Amino acid sequence: MWCSRTALGRLQKIAPCTVTGFHRAMSTLPKVYVTRKVPPDGLDILRKSGQVQFETWDSDDPVPRVELLKKVKGCDGILCVLTEKIDAQLLDAAGPNLKVLSTMSVGFDHLSLDELKKRGIRVGYTPDVLTDAVAELTVALLLTTSRRLVEATHEAKTGGWGTWRTLWLCGHELANSTVGILGLGRIGVAIAERLKPFKVKKFIYTDVEPRPQLANMIEAEYVSLDELAKQSDFLAICCALTPETHGICNWNLFSKMKKNAILINTSRGGVVNQEDLYEALSTGLIAGAGLDVTTPEPLPTHHPLFTLKNCVILPHIASASYTTRNAMSALAANNLLAGLRGEPMPKELKL
Repeated sequence: MWCSRTALGRLQKIAPCTVTGFHRAMSTLPKVYVTRKVPPDGLDILRKSGQVQFETWDSDDPVPRVELLKKVKGCDGILCVLTEKIDAQLLDAAGPNLKVLSTMSVGFDHLSLDELKKRGIRVGYTPDVLTDAVAELTVALLLTTSRRLVEATHEAKTGGWGTWRTLWLCGHELANSTVGILGLGRIGVAIAERLKPFKVKKFIYTDVEPRPQLANMIEAEYVSLDELAKQSDFLAICCALTPETHGICNWNLFSKMKKNAILINTSRGGVVNQEDLYEALSTGLIAGAGLDVTTPEPLPTHHPLFTLKNCVILPHIASASYTTRNAMSALAANNLLAGLRGEPMPKELKL
C-alpha cells in the first residue's frame, strides 16, 4: 500500500481534502519501494516524514524477483536488505527516476557498485550501529566453539552424560592465547576489547595495510597473512567480501594454522572456501570453526559441514538484537530521505 499519512494531514489543515486533491499531492511525492518487512523504527521515519510515498513487501521472506522487478518500476528510491541482488537488470527495471538506494546492511557485496556509479545513483548503508551486536555474537560463537558447548548440550540431552571423565569434552581457553583478526575495522576492535578481559596474551592482525590508529586501541601487532595463520590460536574473520578476499581462507591458510586453532567467521561466507574448511576440520588440521555466515545462505541441511561436531553454524544472526535491527532500519530510512532531498547522507557509500 502506497501511503503518506502525514501528507494527508497537511492537506487537511490547508483545505478540505478531496480525493482528487489528495491523489494529486501524493503523485508529487517521491516514490519509494521497501523490499522487506523491516523493523518499525525505519518505517515510522518514512511515514512521519511526509516526504515520500512508499510501498513495502510486508513479509519476512524475500520478495520474489519477478515481483521486485515490477514494483521498482518508476521508483525514485529503494530501501533494500542484503538478500536483494541490485544489478543492471533491476536498475533497468527501475528506470531513470531512481536516484537513491539505501541498504539495511553494512556489507554491500549484493550491490553492483559499478552499475550504480555509472547511473549516478547514490548509495546509503548502515555501518557502526551494528558493531556492538556483531562483536558480542562473535565472542559468543568463539566461546561456544572453543569450549564445545553445542556438543556438551547434545550429550546432556541424549544420555551421553555419564561419570566424570578427565578429558571428556575438553576445549581450548582464551587465557594466554594469541587472537588474530583478519580485517581490522570497528568490529575487529570491538571484538578484541571484549576478549581482553579473558587474559588474552596477544592480539595480531592483517589487512590491506597497517591501521595504526585502530591497532593502538587494542595494542595489536600488524603481521602478514602467513604469520596471522601461524601464530593465531583463535582467528576472527572480520573483513569485507571483495574480489581480493573471496576464498582467502582456504587450504593454503588452514595448512599453516595450529592444530588447536579455532576459526570464527562473522563477516561473509564467501571469504571462506567451505570445501577446504571441511577437509581441514575433518582431518584434524585445525581444531574447530564457528560460522555465522555461509555460502549459500541458508546452507542446505545436507551440507557436509553439518556432520562435523567441531563446526558450529549459526543462521546469520550477528546483528540480531532488537536495538541494533531497529537502529539499522532507522539509519537506512534517514539515508534514503537525505539522498532524495539531495543532502549528505548520515552514512553514504562513496562510489
